[in-house]
Amino acid sequence: MATNTVDYNSPAYLEKLDAFWRAANYVSVGQLYLKDNPLLTRPLKSSDVKVKPIGHWGTIAGQNFIYAHLNRVINKYNLNMLYVEGPGHGGQVMVSNSYLDGSYTEIYPEITQDAAGMKKLFKRFSFPGGVASHAAPETPGSIHEGGELGYSLSHGVGAIFDNPDLISAVVVGDGEAETGPLATSWQSNKFINPINDGAALPILNLNGFKISNPTLLSRQSDAELQKYFEGMGWHPLFVAGDDPAKLHPQMAAAMDQAIEEIKAIQTHARQNNDPTLPQWPLIIFRAPKGWTGPKEWDHEPIENSFRAHQIPIPVDQNDMQHASALVAWLKSYHPEELFTAAGALKPEIAAIAPTGEQRMAANPHTNPGKLIKDLILPDYRKYAVDVAQRGKVFAQDMTVLGKYLKDVIELNESNKNFRLFGPDETMSNRLAPIFEATKRQWLEQIKEPNDEFLASAGRVIDSQLSEHQDEGWLEGYVLTGRHGIFASYEAFLRVVDSMLTQHFKWLRKATDQPWRSDIPSLNLIASSTVFQQDHNGYTHQDPGILGHLADKKPAFIREYLPADANTLLAVADKVLNDRQKINLIVSSKHPRQQFYSAAEAKELVDNGLKIIDWASSDQHEEPDVVLAAAGTEPNLESLAAIQLLHQAAPELKIRFINVVDLLKLRSQKYDPRGLSDPEFDAFFTKDKPVIFAFHGYEGLIRDLFFDRHNHNLHVHGYRENGDITTPFDMRVLNQMDRFDLVKSIILSLPAAEKYGQLIAKMDAVIAKHHQYIRDEGTDLPEVEAWKWEGLH
Repeated sequence: MATNTVDYNSPAYLEKLDAFWRAANYVSVGQLYLKDNPLLTRPLKSSDVKVKPIGHWGTIAGQNFIYAHLNRVINKYNLNMLYVEGPGHGGQVMVSNSYLDGSYTEIYPEITQDAAGMKKLFKRFSFPGGVASHAAPETPGSIHEGGELGYSLSHGVGAIFDNPDLISAVVVGDGEAETGPLATSWQSNKFINPINDGAALPILNLNGFKISNPTLLSRQSDAELQKYFEGMGWHPLFVAGDDPAKLHPQMAAAMDQAIEEIKAIQTHARQNNDPTLPQWPLIIFRAPKGWTGPKEWDHEPIENSFRAHQIPIPVDQNDMQHASALVAWLKSYHPEELFTAAGALKPEIAAIAPTGEQRMAANPHTNPGKLIKDLILPDYRKYAVDVAQRGKVFAQDMTVLGKYLKDVIELNESNKNFRLFGPDETMSNRLAPIFEATKRQWLEQIKEPNDEFLASAGRVIDSQLSEHQDEGWLEGYVLTGRHGIFASYEAFLRVVDSMLTQHFKWLRKATDQPWRSDIPSLNLIASSTVFQQDHNGYTHQDPGILGHLADKKPAFIREYLPADANTLLAVADKVLNDRQKINLIVSSKHPRQQFYSAAEAKELVDNGLKIIDWASSDQHEEPDVVLAAAGTEPNLESLAAIQLLHQAAPELKIRFINVVDLLKLRSQKYDPRGLSDPEFDAFFTKDKPVIFAFHGYEGLIRDLFFDRHNHNLHVHGYRENGDITTPFDMRVLNQMDRFDLVKSIILSLPAAEKYGQLIAKMDAVIAKHHQYIRDEGTDLPEVEAWKWEGLH
């Protein structure tokens, strides 16, 4: 790191900074077009150029400018800083700058800091077998890929929670700023505690254009933007122009002011124990799209227009007629002033970059393996419900989990590495016990007695009603090595399913990089689920997140459907210290009968499924029928159906299987974790009818059975029949109720005709139910009062 004797504002220093910026621009353009002759030491020929240049130019020079100035303040103020690249198309930025500061070569030794290495760097960008055109997991320093716009600031803020010395410099593209998630993430400042958390420095990069349209914020005046951001609690600092000689001192002054404001806020808060909501700085940087590139092409403007978005000059290996223009563009950066004859960045220019872990591409938080601390977990059996009388004890699964999580929070208070995130649903999802140990973090005013569980510091952040924001915070939190849970209503996990897809893609590509550490898993709890919606109606009924995630690569996805509180506890114990996965847990929040002991719960979670002997009548022999259940209500309805059948047709040999780890049912052809064919057959037989009561859409179960021997399958799941109705009627509407399960079992048997009276009885009780709920507004007494009586 540079010493304090350096004048970081001197013309000489800014001249070197300008040279570093020009070098980054040169390397960035070279990555777009070239695969050989990186320093133009000979005339350019077609074999030097890529067959199809792919990538984007529009945001590059502006971001390189920002990056160079962030390097400057890192040195001047001895900062711990990471870079979040929000603009969706600008992958060269982090590659170019990490190459110039040496961190890229440390990870990829073959990409040497000379002409040979530069040639390899240029060729691999956006090239088969190379690296992505976004700031992907292959890119040192990246925790944010940007393939889907909107989450840069949420990720940046998630990264600085509980990291008091860390600053995340978040570059927000002005196209990105138009997305709903980004627009709402400006409210993040209301949740950053200046004592315990770090700081996010948003840099709004207003270059004026999107793909083919102007951007909204760029057309607003500085006065309008100042009102807008001050109204949301930020202190905007403006930098604007296109003349580097004038812009370098402007940006240096703005960044100095921003860092000094951050330090003053934190110093005051920490010395005076004053977490009062501060006004954090924000930089608004106006520079042209396609800055420093071609001014125009074919009599139309390129720089400062949407036409700079992708490849501004039409040159490729098969069309070299404009190659001279490309050469002129590259030479406008004066590479001879920047690189040695051998192709290395000149020492006096390289010397202004930070060193070691202060390089943003080498910041330990962006690859946090050595920072991760396992959670201290209590023995979940301590919280187990006593099920000595199966089905006669009632408990709320999520409330029981809340008691466990309360102690997780307390046990890890000193490490401050666990948080719960959600969109204002912690109480609704019955996790209230956690508030005995912590509060909701909230830096705005607190008005007693109308507000509840709010404080300036807390392990819960659920006070912003935005699934995007809450999910983005958790992603930033786990990407930097901490642990957490995102709890949401089941139907509204679909709001962030594309975010989950992007996080999966990150995990998928990061796992391919041997230098990337595994990170804590992203844990999702879906509650307020489809078969228990008794006041929100059809809009709140969608279990499709199960199918959405099941389509992803098996190594990274787990789907748990615990049937009761003890099984939910066992699942939590399994996932909270997990790595490199997305764990989806579908759980009930309503009072429920409790069935499985802590020991059975552990077996169910460890093995994924289990034949439930105490609810099976096959006596370990070949059954007449297999009844399987995955989910809370499917388990309940299956047990009720078994009891009805045992009373009406005790001669039937029924095998009951409870499935908790749903994707264990996959064939080993697709998932090594899945059951082998002999194992699967041992559970489900090769040809006996299987009636499967399922929490989600039925096609997922059919997919899981497709490659198995047994296709005698009858699935009862969610059939997109919903209403504002009673909980039990939701099951009847989708024929996932006990009476329809009984019918399905009987009709699957070879001698179904001899049970005609039983089928008629089931039809009659369903009709009775239909009328009763419309008369009384509640479920049949025999349904509400049902208890498991066992098989006698």
